[in-house]
Amino acid sequence: MGVKLIATDLDGTLLNDEKTFDTVWMKTLLDRMEAQNIRFVAASGNQKVKLAAYFESVGADRITYISDNGALVSQGDEIISEQALTADQVARVLTWNAKNHPVDENLVMLSGAKGAYVSNHATEEVIEMSRFFFPNLQQVEKFNEIDDDIFRVSLIWEQSVDVKPEIDELKAEFGNELHTTGSGFGSVDLLAPNVNKRTGLETLAAHFDIQPDEMVALGDNDNDLEMLRYVGRPFVMPNAEQFMHDRIQTQALADNNHDGVLKTIEAILDGK
Repeated sequence: MGVKLIATDLDGTLLNDEKTFDTVWMKTLLDRMEAQNIRFVAASGNQKVKLAAYFESVGADRITYISDNGALVSQGDEIISEQALTADQVARVLTWNAKNHPVDENLVMLSGAKGAYVSNHATEEVIEMSRFFFPNLQQVEKFNEIDDDIFRVSLIWEQSVDVKPEIDELKAEFGNELHTTGSGFGSVDLLAPNVNKRTGLETLAAHFDIQPDEMVALGDNDNDLEMLRYVGRPFVMPNAEQFMHDRIQTQALADNNHDGVLKTIEAILDGK
């Protein structure tokens, strides 16, 4: 089958370590994809507002978004699907974290339809760093008083911290009630059950009548695995950790700092 959809993760995949990509090259590839009736999808743990900002210079409305690790799927102003956590699920995660970790050990971030939220105890330095990923970040006194649909609870440690033990503990605690995944950079995300980038692609498959064998996906981390295993043509980034290479055998043509996603897409469009 031919390719009808190309999906890519951003951090560590499309984006280089400076959080940028070659916009001129990307615009050329988007023109070619549109000419070949291939849909381009940005699939990320980031909020849609942040994803759209990355693509503003190439035409943000040309991109289909799987944001918040699959909790929100959208095209332009159209919300194709969304799945929020219940208030009880959010409260249970917050209770678990308070019980198991001191208040200053990690940062709790809630991502919702209207904005992102962090508690008032977060320092100004942390707030400013977080605003890069959450432009609509708000400090709140009490999480349980937020008037928003919450898509994701993120527990964020220092980037050097190995969060795999935390992921295992959360999975043991919540089982199938929540979907727990590592997003890289010391972050663990908790979402509604059966919400991930794969379910986002499944939604798009039904919405646009595209088969998995007609899809390409590129990624580098744990929260990309479901997506990569779903599509007919998966590519793992050369810069990914070894456990990703153990699971996905096909590599992108270069790492994230050498335009690996763009090179791979170009090769696909050239029929190579």
